[in-house]
Amino acid sequence: MARAAVPTHPQREHAISTSTSLPPAVHAPRALTDVYGPGVAVCARPAASTSTSRHRNTVDALSARPIAVAGDTPVICSAGGTDPVLLARLRDGGLPVGDDLREFRDEAGFADRVTEAMADGLPIAMEYPQPSALCPDERMVKTAHLVGYLNNKATISTFVAPRFHARRSVVTRGELVGATPAEKSWVLKAATNDAHGGSLDVYLHEAGEQVAFPAFTDLLGEFVVEEYLYLARNWGVQLYVGPDSVARLLAVTEQRVDATGVYVGGRFGPVDPPPADLLAECLAITQRAADVGYRGLCSLDCAETLDGQLVMLDLNFRITSGSIPLLALRSVRPDALAGFAESVKLTAAAPLADLLAHLSPALDAGGVLVTSGHDSTRTDDPVLLSTLQLLVHGDDPDDVTARRSALEAIAR
Repeated sequence: MARAAVPTHPQREHAISTSTSLPPAVHAPRALTDVYGPGVAVCARPAASTSTSRHRNTVDALSARPIAVAGDTPVICSAGGTDPVLLARLRDGGLPVGDDLREFRDEAGFADRVTEAMADGLPIAMEYPQPSALCPDERMVKTAHLVGYLNNKATISTFVAPRFHARRSVVTRGELVGATPAEKSWVLKAATNDAHGGSLDVYLHEAGEQVAFPAFTDLLGEFVVEEYLYLARNWGVQLYVGPDSVARLLAVTEQRVDATGVYVGGRFGPVDPPPADLLAECLAITQRAADVGYRGLCSLDCAETLDGQLVMLDLNFRITSGSIPLLALRSVRPDALAGFAESVKLTAAAPLADLLAHLSPALDAGGVLVTSGHDSTRTDDPVLLSTLQLLVHGDDPDDVTARRSALEAIAR
C-alpha cells in the first residue's frame, strides 16, 4: 500500500471546528487483534542501545505489557512476562491472554524471535524503532523512520496545529547549559528518533534547584527545552488507527503525576473531558499520522494550564500504560468503565511469584485487575527486579484511590 511521505517541515495550521465529528470506536477493541487485524505480530521493545542497557528491566517490561490483551496476536516478548504464576493470574481474571507468546531471554534470543516471525510471513508492528538490519521496512506494519519521527520530542510541531504548541526550542549539546539556567523552571526532553518510553527521556527542573543533567544528555546531540507549565488539568487521550487507516477515539483518561511532574499512573472512567477543540485536535493529529502510514494504539498527552492555555505536551505513538488497562477493562469488565479506576505500578527486588503471593489477599478481595508483570530472574539481566501493573476499579473514586494507595504501601 502506498504511503504519503513523512513530513520534514512544520505544516500549516489546520482549521479544526469545535463541532468536528469524532469517529466512534465501532466494535470497541478489546484485544490487539481488534486493533491491528489478523496475521500481525506485535513487538513493544525499544532497540538495544547504550542508553537502554542502563534500563534493561524497563525495556524488557515494556515488551511484556501487551501479553494480557494479545488474544490471537503473536507477541514478541521478554520471558520475564511469561511467568506461569502471572499468566495464570491473568487468565483467571478473564483477560484475552496471548496464545502465541514468542519469548526471549537475551539479545540474541530477541533477534531470533524477530527473524522467526518474519520467516513465518508475519508483518511486525514494531512499537519502537528497530534497525533495518534486524527488521526491514517492508516487513513492518509501520516503518522505523515513521515511528521514530512521530515520537521524537523535536518534531511535535509538525503534527500539532500552532495554537496548541507549548513554547519549546531545540538546542545542541553545546547550547544546553546556556539554555537551561538554574534560576528558571524548564523541562528537558531527548530529541531522538530512538524513542525509549518509561519516562527515560524527560527531565524536569524547578527554579532554584541544582541542575543535574540526566544520562541521555551524554549520549545525544540535540535536546528540546520546553517551558515549565503549571497545569489545571492533564489528560491522556487514548486513540487507535486500525487497518482501515481511520483514527478513532478509544477513551479520555487523566494522568496522575508525582511531586516532580513524572507520570505515575492514570485515572479511567468518567473524567472531565478536554474542551471540544482540544479533543478534536487530538483526533486530527492521529489522523495526520494515519495518513502517512501509522497503525496501532497511541496516547496523546495534553493539558489546560492555570491561565487557560490549551497545549499538546507529548505524542506517544505506541502501546502505552494507558491503552492496555482500557483494553483489559473492555475485555472483562466493560461495566467498570462507567465507574472509576486507577492504574499503578509496583516494583520489588524479589521474584514475581513472591510479589504476587504477598499481594494475594488484596488481589483476591476483588476490584483489582492485574494487567501485566515482569520478572528479571527469567532473563539474563543480573539485576533482581519484578514489576507488576495493576488496575484498581470500583464505584467510589475515594475508595479506589484509598485501595490503590494501600497496594502501594503493601509493596514497599
